Amino acid sequence: MNPDISRLKPYPFERLRTLLEGATPPRALAPIALSIGEPKHAPPQFVLDALSATLPALGSYPTSQGLPKLRSTIAGWLTRRYSLGAGRIDPERQVLPVNGTREGLFALAQAVLDRSRGNPVVLMPNPFYQIYEGAALLAGAETGLLNTDERSGYRPDLDSVPESVWKRCQLLYLCSPGNPTGAVLDLDYFKRVLELADRHGFVVASDECYAEIYADDERPPLGLLEACEKLGRHGFERCVVFHSLSKRSSLPGLRSGFVAGDAAILEKFLRYRTYHGCSLPLPVQQASLRAWSDERHVVENRALYRQKFADAMEILSPVLDVKAPAGSFYLWPRTPVDDERFVRGLFEQENVIVLPGSYLSRATPAGDPGRDRVRISLVAPVAECKEAMLRIRRHVESL
Repeated sequence: MNPDISRLKPYPFERLRTLLEGATPPRALAPIALSIGEPKHAPPQFVLDALSATLPALGSYPTSQGLPKLRSTIAGWLTRRYSLGAGRIDPERQVLPVNGTREGLFALAQAVLDRSRGNPVVLMPNPFYQIYEGAALLAGAETGLLNTDERSGYRPDLDSVPESVWKRCQLLYLCSPGNPTGAVLDLDYFKRVLELADRHGFVVASDECYAEIYADDERPPLGLLEACEKLGRHGFERCVVFHSLSKRSSLPGLRSGFVAGDAAILEKFLRYRTYHGCSLPLPVQQASLRAWSDERHVVENRALYRQKFADAMEILSPVLDVKAPAGSFYLWPRTPVDDERFVRGLFEQENVIVLPGSYLSRATPAGDPGRDRVRISLVAPVAECKEAMLRIRRHVESL
């Protein structure tokens, strides 16, 4: 067996199951799960129709590069969404479909890390999407954690990284809007990241799967490619972005997303993916094409999350240290007791499941930014989320 498998830590939801073992929730209360970031809004019917209509295409092998029309549709969406120059994204060389951002983010590390250059380091936010860590460890790299807390404005703390670590860094994962904090990175932050990338020669992978869930229609979150455009970096050198239909279109089971950016990186990543065997089935590509072509369902989806955030803030802010995020669909409140105790007690008393913040983070010499926080995923329907907020408040008031 690959010895690096032993370096993998138990996944957060495996730890959550262990935490809740033996706990008995009240039977009179219907269960409400707000632990996993799995949208429960109805998928767009026109996407489901496109999927059904193209099922006969399952009789053909898809290519790793994907359908030209899908790639051109994605390129058009990126150009509109991020105000890129006409023709800036070449669908032939700068766009690849992936099986959701999870698969793509993991595979990227396997493709870009060069272990012949000493002991490579992969830097990532802390707390973080656990795939970043797993990808780094299974690629034979070390991980470096950039604490993402109040002191840094919930942005990964670039100042905490020693020069010796920057020199060994080969890949930096970013997430904006962030999971679990919902913080959005600005142009100055991206500018500094790119200066560091040029100085030390590492790749920047921006996980933007929450980019279409945000608070202000007049201020959509900045993306890495848009930052490149504003900074005159028109070839997107060293930069790749990952997007998905899971959150944007409430289609987590479709497992459809894309990676776009630096053509030189994607040329070699395509070769890796050809051997990896992770091409999207043709019906999935056809359905994805339809989803990337429509914005109305995205606007409607965003409105539902805004309503849930409004309800949550009205109900929880009097009793919890909680703030509405700039983006994503998570709340990241501080708990009045240990986060594991809070989560188990909430389940036992109110039949609501949320995730301990410490399951998404790692302890560092500067502290553990996930400890005594919980991640609340506002993924359930509006009425169910409101009911969950009332139960959470009741639990807090009982402590």
